Amino acid sequence: MNTGKNKLFGLILAGGRSQRMGQDKALMSYHGKPQVEHVRDLLVGVCAKVFISGRSYAGIPVIEDMRSFTDAGPLTGILSAMTAHRHASWLVMACDLPFADEKTLRYLIKNRDPAKAATAFISIHDGLSEPLCAIWEARGYEHFISIFKQGARCPRKTLTKSDTHFIVQQNPRWLDNVNTPQEYQQALKDLNITI
Repeated sequence: MNTGKNKLFGLILAGGRSQRMGQDKALMSYHGKPQVEHVRDLLVGVCAKVFISGRSYAGIPVIEDMRSFTDAGPLTGILSAMTAHRHASWLVMACDLPFADEKTLRYLIKNRDPAKAATAFISIHDGLSEPLCAIWEARGYEHFISIFKQGARCPRKTLTKSDTHFIVQQNPRWLDNVNTPQEYQQALKDLNITI
């Protein structure tokens, strides 16, 4: 799965405050284990190394947020990881995507264009980029930093302003995220899970 001159590392984004959910989304279970562990297991299958952004869970190596990228939400974690491992490309994945599975990641990697700054799915909801299940290429690092220095703090806008290779989801549910208790209950029903 590591094509080209750089390795593909995995980055789990689990740093959100989960205010709408009322509990830590990384620890919620959809697949018989905390979601953060499920995402780790998915990434281990396709990446040379797997890290988590910002805080420690389940013995996953942590990449601390760098002060130079503070107050940029998920982009803080992405740029911190890219700075810590300059020659790696990153398969970034948020922990609140319970419908994303091995097929999702393998499809993303199969359709990756390492000559671009990134490869990302297009949202079926609004036609914009889906930066939190995407490959951020090492070759795009300087450009991403330049955009950050110009004031961009949103990963979606960063990919929109970059030479990004966009692909279409094969399954419209792959990137549905879950943010509220009601959405969680619906996701469990849709996944045929009882708790």
